[in-house]
Amino acid sequence: MTPQRKDAARNWDRIVTVARELVDEGTPLQLNDVARRAELGVGTVYRHFPTTEALLETVATPRLEALATHGEQALHDDDPWRALAGYLTRLVEAQVSDPALAKVSASAADVLTATTQLKHRILDLGAQLLTRARDTGAIRPDLADGDLVPLMCGIAYATYVHGDNATDRLPTARRYLATLLRGLHT
Repeated sequence: MTPQRKDAARNWDRIVTVARELVDEGTPLQLNDVARRAELGVGTVYRHFPTTEALLETVATPRLEALATHGEQALHDDDPWRALAGYLTRLVEAQVSDPALAKVSASAADVLTATTQLKHRILDLGAQLLTRARDTGAIRPDLADGDLVPLMCGIAYATYVHGDNATDRLPTARRYLATLLRGLHT
């Protein structure tokens, strides 16, 4: 890949920063709005991000990368239960605190190859951590790998539906997850 010119790199950073601000505010992400707020031409924004989905996935990428890194580190934890519980906690916390991640995770199709790869890696790490915990008897043997995603999505969804406001979401999600984990731990 050819390195970007300095002005193009600055524009890319500015676009992503503005998009992050809009997503965090709860404002629907529109490329024209990003261009206006970033004080850039619409064509500049479209050259970097041909679709809103590509921009949204770019905004979510650092969180996806952090989750994958945490999963890799969790595989080295000597306690399989602690590793799994810590990983699931990070996943749920990210889902309820980052609106970009929540939208990208819920999307059936990805625009960027990197997003697909990261999502697969995060799922694979979860499955590995679950297998380790199950193999050591730390978790109920009837919990299948495919159960993790619906359970985590259920917690995130319930948090959004039953949380009174954004500040309540994280403690609510942690409480729901703690209840789930107590039921899974042997």
